[in-house]
Amino acid sequence: MPTTVHSSPIDNRINWLMELSKNHSAQFCDSENALARQRYIAEHPTRIVALKCMDGRIHLPYVTKTPLGIIRPFRNLGGIFDLGWPYLGDLLESQVMDGIRQGHRVLIIITYHFSKGDRARGCAGFNCDKEAAMAHAQQIKSQVETIFGSGHKTVYPLVCGFETDEDALILHNSEGGALNLANLELEHLEALPLTLERFFPDMPAQVQYDLLPLVEGNLYHIDEMRHLQRKLDIEHREWMICVGRGFDFLHAPNVALIIGPFSPNLSVPISKAAGIIRANMAQGRIPDDGFLLLSSAPYDEVGPDQSRAELKAHFMADFAAKVIREAQPELAEKMLIRTATLHWPTRRLEVIGSTER
Repeated sequence: MPTTVHSSPIDNRINWLMELSKNHSAQFCDSENALARQRYIAEHPTRIVALKCMDGRIHLPYVTKTPLGIIRPFRNLGGIFDLGWPYLGDLLESQVMDGIRQGHRVLIIITYHFSKGDRARGCAGFNCDKEAAMAHAQQIKSQVETIFGSGHKTVYPLVCGFETDEDALILHNSEGGALNLANLELEHLEALPLTLERFFPDMPAQVQYDLLPLVEGNLYHIDEMRHLQRKLDIEHREWMICVGRGFDFLHAPNVALIIGPFSPNLSVPISKAAGIIRANMAQGRIPDDGFLLLSSAPYDEVGPDQSRAELKAHFMADFAAKVIREAQPELAEKMLIRTATLHWPTRRLEVIGSTER
């Protein structure tokens, strides 16, 4: 991402965003990538679901060298979830049961993230408290076990830390152990199958086999990061609030505050996000010429499915805008709104409404 994006006029930032979504869809639909996905699924049939923070740094396909579309993400502000939330629980159960009906096991990766170099680069949703974020991930694992069983023969919940300085994964097992991939070297690749077998004695062999490419990919990625001089984004400079689903293309650090439509009380995270945007403007981290509210709802097929997605997207845009106007009336004067749907088979973002301030 160009460093000038955060300081550009709001219209330029929105144009950059739309180009980013267009490029993501083109890459997803590319013939080579589509064939790679089909080949990968044939060899590694375990369905992989990831619960993760909205932070753009948490890009699991990138850090594991996994084809786009294999890992199915659920993203929310702070990575905060509760499987008691009706909509979230229904969506997750639907994902799991769809995989099981196809004869596949399901791996649910529950992430938390932190920076080893600077606590302030940690997860803002937990006030950069690594231990609190980790404890929340463990709570979600317990909820998964309550729903799908603790034997882990069909659904395996995996708590996974994400160290953002080196993009290193930390795998946690049921015995309280942690396998930090940053501590392994490329010469350990050959021994990885045995390492996973010993570290996850309760993990089915097929799931271990299908987790292996992610672990191998992360080892290669960590090695690349150590040979690459990259600037670590320290400040939060978010300039947009996203509400809904379908923001997979937004894997760019410190750009957006993403709020999934999961919590029964969406006004709380929306108000919190508006406060962060206002603080970013007040402290000069982003221009004060405007910010973007983007709502999105995915659909699979044209017809009623698409029409319902359009209604959901409009509702979320109207709801979020109302909350922001009530919580931050001065900030609301700088609000630009884009309402969109996402065609899930092609990951194509389609703008269906635009409101200027």
